[in-house]
Amino acid sequence: MSHTATPDFPLDAIAALTRTELLPLANAIDQEGFYPLAYLRQLGALGGFRGGAAHTSDAPDFDLARQIEITEHVGSVCGSTAFLVWCQSTCAWYLLHTPNEAARRRYVERVADGELLAGTGMSNTVKHLAGIEKILLTAKHDGDGYVVDGILPWVSNVGADHLVVVAAEVPGEGYIMVAVEGGASHLELHPCPAFSGMEGTQTLNLRFRGVSVAADSVLAHPHQFAHYLQRIKAGFLLGQAAMGFGVTAGCIRTIHDSNAFSAHVNAFLDGQDNELAAELATLRTQAAALAAQAQTGLAPILPVLELRARTSELTLKAANSAVLHAGAKGYQRRHPAQRRLREAVFVAIVTPALKHLRKEIHDLRHQRHQAEAA
Repeated sequence: MSHTATPDFPLDAIAALTRTELLPLANAIDQEGFYPLAYLRQLGALGGFRGGAAHTSDAPDFDLARQIEITEHVGSVCGSTAFLVWCQSTCAWYLLHTPNEAARRRYVERVADGELLAGTGMSNTVKHLAGIEKILLTAKHDGDGYVVDGILPWVSNVGADHLVVVAAEVPGEGYIMVAVEGGASHLELHPCPAFSGMEGTQTLNLRFRGVSVAADSVLAHPHQFAHYLQRIKAGFLLGQAAMGFGVTAGCIRTIHDSNAFSAHVNAFLDGQDNELAAELATLRTQAAALAAQAQTGLAPILPVLELRARTSELTLKAANSAVLHAGAKGYQRRHPAQRRLREAVFVAIVTPALKHLRKEIHDLRHQRHQAEAA
């Protein structure tokens, strides 16, 4: 992976922590549903949820390009944990950019530092806004705050002592985004059916039975929502691409290791390590450029969506290649290539899934062609 460690960017310290604390847990996270709480806390203390950026006088800074590097590094060891890092860092990204200062002041430092762990329950909303499904949460006014009802079938990195960021529809007005503490009254947390992978991500079913949200937990009111979502969407997507970069990097390592013993026959397979590494390097370069634009709110969304889609495609290709290069060993449940295969599929189905991305890309291109023809 790319490596830009400098005195003010603690990637070496994060790499050492990941090697000593996370790597030994990868199988337990994948196969036993172990949630790496201690690692997440330590990573947060190193700036691992804010791109290694320092604190200003009143809040942590956030370096999106470097956060992509951090998430990729974690993902090269464990895709499930990279997803948790994305959840946490994306919530910090939300909070840093909320137009409502009271919500930012209440939560941003604790989330960015990993003191308060957080999940982003925006999957349903993102799909709803793309015309894929109905929104599942509704809200009504309650003074300066809201009362939220509905069910989200699965939200990750959540628990009774976590925070969760969700969106809801206020009928006749639009949408809101709010932060809700996991122990809030009338919020029920339930287990989900078992998945084939990603079981260590603390993914739960959230049921809102009239949950009160105070004004200082509102990230966006209806009149702020559209602009706010536009501001945070590129960072949301680029952070997910970093997960794919990490899984791909892990697959490339497996291919390289397998070729040390079986290069004479592996040479007949598609998806060699040098080919995949070249594709990954191209995507990394593009992501860094888009992250610099997203940092200031100026990233064009179509190239971001296209990058995210290509990342899913590359991750799937790399994971399939890694299993084939590993041979029968790669079909053993405890082999890293088998885990990578399931992690890669997750990169391609987590919202926005590859089919969702292609729909949004199609719709935006169609709109652009119509505008050019007008």
